[in-house]
Amino acid sequence: MLSKLFTKKFLGIDIGTSSVKIAEIEKSGDSFSLSNYGYIDFKSVEGVSSPLSKKAITALSSDEIVEVIQAVLSEAKIKTRECAFSIADFLTFFTAFSLPQMTEKELSEAVMFEARQHIPLPMDSVTVDWQKVGQQNGESKKVEITVEAIPNEIIAQYKEIAQKANLQIILMEAEAFGLAQVLIGKDEERPVCLVDIGFQSTVCSLVHKNILRYSHSFDRGQNYLMREFFKSLPIDRQTARRFEEKYGLEFIAFAEPEIKDNVGNILRDSMSPILKEIEMAINDFGHCLGADIGKIIISGGVVAVPEVKGQFDSYFQKKVEIADPFKEIKYPPAIEAEIKSMAPMYAVAVGMARRAFEFKNRPK
Repeated sequence: MLSKLFTKKFLGIDIGTSSVKIAEIEKSGDSFSLSNYGYIDFKSVEGVSSPLSKKAITALSSDEIVEVIQAVLSEAKIKTRECAFSIADFLTFFTAFSLPQMTEKELSEAVMFEARQHIPLPMDSVTVDWQKVGQQNGESKKVEITVEAIPNEIIAQYKEIAQKANLQIILMEAEAFGLAQVLIGKDEERPVCLVDIGFQSTVCSLVHKNILRYSHSFDRGQNYLMREFFKSLPIDRQTARRFEEKYGLEFIAFAEPEIKDNVGNILRDSMSPILKEIEMAINDFGHCLGADIGKIIISGGVVAVPEVKGQFDSYFQKKVEIADPFKEIKYPPAIEAEIKSMAPMYAVAVGMARRAFEFKNRPK
């Protein structure tokens, strides 16, 4: 009973372009455990006249998003209200640059001046957060800076959503920070590439010594991959479309033998543009940092399909891991199989809940 007095719970809320995922994480002492979780995927909702099943989440009004969140909380019987929101990376701006050594006051002014050159919006329309991440050695030592900017209208919308859903926001930030929190160990020395394949877009983030150094998003994700994959199948378009909507890439598991034999080639061609874009980001990062990545960690619901990881393995010839945000989190053994299957999909939500704990423990 006494231990209950020293436990704390936070929600991690991942608002994606086709779904909402919520993870409730509890901390007691130094141990984390999964208290609850919930998920709504609009594509899986059949026979619903509500626009919630027809539109991408970014096209929904605040009231509609509130309705979705409340439905997840109600279905999962989640009572916790303190939360951390992830913001889709394509709605934020992230950049990194170097500046000469100077006083803190001078540095703050220089960062804002330099940030103007990288952020394609008026500075008074965004909220900027920056930090020093390291120092370059050489004849003229420079300070490395990372900058994240979130449009004020996005912040206002999330605050409105939280208020209407009776939630208390602890923090909100780009989803890449949540991924880095739970997927990369504190003792990882080599750079790591995090690849999150969302429904509409893919985010490639490079992390070195637990610091996000580079983030790049592009408009090809699970939706594009499935569309291209089913377009290439030796079946009529109407049947392919039906399989795509009903099963997604899970169709591979029960496809006809003649189709299974060709899956590798079909999937390779479908994934090629995504893999090439990731390769460009990795090369760009390696050139700037002067170091090669040690491994790639992939997340997003589609990576639960074994053949997707296989394509990463063969293309990059590097160590590739499927995201496991639950590796340091306790959960009942009875749900282990379910946890393993859903882990890549919940990486952002779990990461944001963990970020809430870290944020609350920062020195004031």
